[in-house]
Amino acid sequence: MGENTMIRIAAAALASTALLAGPLVAQDNAEEVAAAALESAPVWDGHNDVPIQLRSRMGNVINDFDFVDTLDTQTATRAAMHSDIVRLRQGKVGAQWWSVYVSPSQTEPEAVQATIEQIDVTKRLIAANPGALQLALTADDVEAAMENGKIASLMGMEGGHSIGNSLAVLRQMYEMGARYMTLTHGRTLDWADSATDKPRHGGLNAFGMDVVREMNRIGMMVDLSHVSEEAMHDALDVAGAPVIFSHSGARAVTGHLRNVPDSVLKRLPENGGVLMVVALPWFITEDLRQHAANRTAEQARLEALLPGLPDEVAAGLAKWDAENRPPVSTIEDMADHIDHIRDVAGIDHIGIGGDYDGMPTGPVGMEDVTGYPALFVELAKRGYSQADLEKISSRNMMRAMRAAEAYAESRKNMAPIEYPAGASRDEES
Repeated sequence: MGENTMIRIAAAALASTALLAGPLVAQDNAEEVAAAALESAPVWDGHNDVPIQLRSRMGNVINDFDFVDTLDTQTATRAAMHSDIVRLRQGKVGAQWWSVYVSPSQTEPEAVQATIEQIDVTKRLIAANPGALQLALTADDVEAAMENGKIASLMGMEGGHSIGNSLAVLRQMYEMGARYMTLTHGRTLDWADSATDKPRHGGLNAFGMDVVREMNRIGMMVDLSHVSEEAMHDALDVAGAPVIFSHSGARAVTGHLRNVPDSVLKRLPENGGVLMVVALPWFITEDLRQHAANRTAEQARLEALLPGLPDEVAAGLAKWDAENRPPVSTIEDMADHIDHIRDVAGIDHIGIGGDYDGMPTGPVGMEDVTGYPALFVELAKRGYSQADLEKISSRNMMRAMRAAEAYAESRKNMAPIEYPAGASRDEES
């Protein structure tokens, strides 16, 4: 084969690859496109764990807490918080789902009380910063806050343990302001299987499906991050309103079970749901996930070889760490997940759900909430238009929430779903 023929074949291959990936955009123009998109449609982030930081760091005693700048929260044992008003502004965040997460290791009565306390501290944080934050309970509230230059502040419960097996508690959490609930966290419940715990129901049982129906009826969004693949499908089978994944990635790109498989992605167009892409490195960077698994295996190997010798195990693990530096997670990795979701589900079903203040760090260049503009520049470089970027930043989430509200309005004359008080919810599906 002649040299010119080889060059033509290589050029054709490169052109074909570029056509599949979309036109590459120059850096300067990409920055302009990203900036224009975020000016028109600021980021509506699906998940931020500031409320649990307030609980763990300060015991929810926040009357003297300065949320304008939290860089001084760094201690000898803890990194500084990822979020504050200054950095949210720098990150072009216009709306934030604040997670009122509590640990699923608590008993359910304890979890219900703790969730109420987290709703309380989140409302107090919002009220203490009226110049920057505005409580939002509806899509109209979000739109109004953005127009006022405020960060619309919504609340979402992370895990169905927060309702203590009670639809009555679910309804009252809605009355207190919670506007989404993640069906599980890391623990399988009496009615729903977690992605990262032993399954018991093959997804959702009958009560779990009624939880989804009741959430739809009252207008609380169903969040399917953290649930098993079977539970995702069960929820989609009964959901009448769009679901969200408040902070997940694409499993085809990074194989973590917290991520969303293509079988579910393919169903999002029919449902109208939105996958809000997480920034947590171990969920978006496959090499890093594999490294973590290998480290766990090495620790188990050392403990089996050296029983009763913890110092020697620690020394061996330190040696392994020195010889096996973890891979770096990048903005490009996060953009790869967005590319995949676009290719499988479509541009109308992508959002952003960072998980800041609920993880050690974000990817390089997105270590805290200031990093979102850099992600949007990367997407613009890959050929995403301003209209595409506006959908990803907030317009898809706005559409989904409005649809959930419209569905609830259409069911306003429907009676609440009732179950006997105190009865078991742990039944066969």
